[in-house]
Amino acid sequence: MPSKSTSSSALSASSRSRFAAAYRVLEEAISGRAFPGCAFGVLVKDEVVLADALGRFTYDATSPAVTAETRYDIASITKVASTTAAAMLLHQRGLLDLETLLGELLPGFLAARSPSDPARHVRLRHLLAHNSGLPGYVELFRTASTPEALINACLKLPLEAEPGTRAVYSDPGFILLGKALEALTGEALSTWVAREIFLPLGLASTGFAPPAAERSLIPPTEEDTAFRQRRIQGEVQDENAWVLGGAAGHAGLFSNVPDLLRLGQEILRATGRRENARLYSVETIDIFARRQGPEGSSRALGWDTPSKISSSGRYFSRHSIGHLGYSGCSLWIDLDAAIAVVLLTNRTWPNRQCQLIRQVRPAFHDAIREALESHGNAYSPASPPFMENSRSD
Repeated sequence: MPSKSTSSSALSASSRSRFAAAYRVLEEAISGRAFPGCAFGVLVKDEVVLADALGRFTYDATSPAVTAETRYDIASITKVASTTAAAMLLHQRGLLDLETLLGELLPGFLAARSPSDPARHVRLRHLLAHNSGLPGYVELFRTASTPEALINACLKLPLEAEPGTRAVYSDPGFILLGKALEALTGEALSTWVAREIFLPLGLASTGFAPPAAERSLIPPTEEDTAFRQRRIQGEVQDENAWVLGGAAGHAGLFSNVPDLLRLGQEILRATGRRENARLYSVETIDIFARRQGPEGSSRALGWDTPSKISSSGRYFSRHSIGHLGYSGCSLWIDLDAAIAVVLLTNRTWPNRQCQLIRQVRPAFHDAIREALESHGNAYSPASPPFMENSRSD
């Protein structure tokens, strides 16, 4: 765990009264079948003040109990914990120019396109900001059964808007961004981030494609009756990422609360110009945490920021960054208050129909921030409304 932390059992013993309201939110969510279990944690100014878990892997009473160390499929949090984290470090090292045209790194993106096709103007900055003009989500796995076929189909997607003119949360954009980063580094993104980011930060439980022997230790995400025709447990739920071998720029990462708090800790240390920041500079954080266009978008570079109706609730400052995962996970970091909050669930179990997570997330974050305030941890009030998220994971 991050420095100054205590054991999970000690934290659990002291946290139930301090964070009683947050526990109630999660307990009611479990009883209401928003999800069968969850792991959660809070970091404040370099100290873990909460790391605990509730519920079970499934609604079966004999299912394993979730612990604070339980790994989850974190879905689109992959976009920040892997892909954006890599882009940040490559940019800091002078190896990634945000204005580089995607077609320069992936020539196949321009193959067979007309000279006037707006795709010729898509830059890495556009992919990170979700304003490239690429569609939001495409079921490429329906017709592409191999990684090569899926990437080729993604490369050929027509743009729906001129780059920079419309913000649409785009999985295809991050699939292509992941491939562009591989072109820059000359190796698989999963290999590069494991060596350059996860290892230095001590993220020992974070990675792609868990070994078969470890899959039973991970809560299942779905009883898939539509595509793979089996229980999805310990393998990525996202079908496009699955066709890509379980490791992609948009999804595929598995992690747990301690590791994601360590990532938050690194960002907060860099923001505070702490000497013990291992990877990032404050200048890098400032660049990637800055909201991008067009007007009305809540997106920064890779990261999201609090919007008018935000999953982060009412108290995260405008100077906050975070991301959601479709499986029911979230990571929010308040750069002003030096607070990071992680919530991991498998809300898609046994199917994807339940949307109660949308009410649970803001209620949970509000309860956490109110508990911190009542114990003397100052926080900045929510900034003026910005915009409602265009899509929730």
